[in-house]
Amino acid sequence: MDDRTTDNHIAVTEWLSAAECADRIGLTVRALRLYERYGLIRPRRTQKDWRLYGTADIARLTEVLALKRLGLSLSTIAGLLAGRETDLERMLAMQHSVLRETRERAEHGLSIVEAMRAKLAGGGHVSIDDLVNLTKETKMTDTSSDAIAWRRYEQARPRTEVEIDRAVYADYAGHYRLEDGPGLAVIHRGDHLFIQVTGQPEVEAFPESDRSFFLKLVPAQITFQRSADGAVDRLVLHQGGLDMTAQRIDETASREMDAALAKRIRDRTPVPGSEALLRATISDHMRGEPDYERMSPALAAAARAQKDVIANDLARLGALVDVTFRGVSQEGWDVYDVRFEHGEVEWSFDLTPEGKFGGMFLRPRP
Repeated sequence: MDDRTTDNHIAVTEWLSAAECADRIGLTVRALRLYERYGLIRPRRTQKDWRLYGTADIARLTEVLALKRLGLSLSTIAGLLAGRETDLERMLAMQHSVLRETRERAEHGLSIVEAMRAKLAGGGHVSIDDLVNLTKETKMTDTSSDAIAWRRYEQARPRTEVEIDRAVYADYAGHYRLEDGPGLAVIHRGDHLFIQVTGQPEVEAFPESDRSFFLKLVPAQITFQRSADGAVDRLVLHQGGLDMTAQRIDETASREMDAALAKRIRDRTPVPGSEALLRATISDHMRGEPDYERMSPALAAAARAQKDVIANDLARLGALVDVTFRGVSQEGWDVYDVRFEHGEVEWSFDLTPEGKFGGMFLRPRP
């Protein structure tokens, strides 16, 4: 690769030797050679066959390292970037998304540390629960699979709003249901289109083609699809490295879903059998043998990636003591307090229409 790129944000002013390049980036010369063997960089050669690294090489190295932090292997990165020029805007947007998540985790961890220091300063003692909570924060890592990591990268790239015929908005407006259960409304108001997942506020969607839209608040996109007769019968939500299909449903079915959820929330009614399912999945995770057949495909992929992390966290918490139902969230998830020998966890989840776990979220209880 010579020092030219289609990205005009990259200056062409300086060349570095292999040692200088490695020193500035924080790599080893051996690592540079490895990346070269994978075809990720192609440094210029001098008459004496010395390697020189230019700004385009540095930009590509930055992109490669960012993808490595998402969990991708070098062979996968090489395949994904083959024939693609470095896109600084996309790379920086992805980095921004990842770093923002890291910052949020760090801020939460700092709040735990500050609370512990305040307790010590007041003459109190740090409990095992406090230490377990802190350990969970400091051990948290991103263990996404290659496919999910790449889709996250693609979904985080900058998007450009384009002008389209707004008449198609009427075709898209309506009610949909994701395969894993939650409802999703597409609202047409004036010249604007809004997306609203059950239990969440509506968010405006902006067109990047006549059937593809993106959200500005989060790195997510919506693609509408038509049946053979031309009717819009489904959409695909692209978010969090996943592609989730939602089938169109009529307004009556949507209202029935909303009414049933409102009643569950009001009456604090769990899904039948949900406590038994939760106890079983806790037992599976504690043994390090999750039952992926009881999960949706998306959740199973995430559970496989995080199996060891969850098992280690549960091992530190000790034996299961009690499971108490707390209520139903606005999104329709059953929420339980799970008490272990050495700590307590809030464990929430939802079930698909087939009775499988569609989503699952754990967080330590204060």
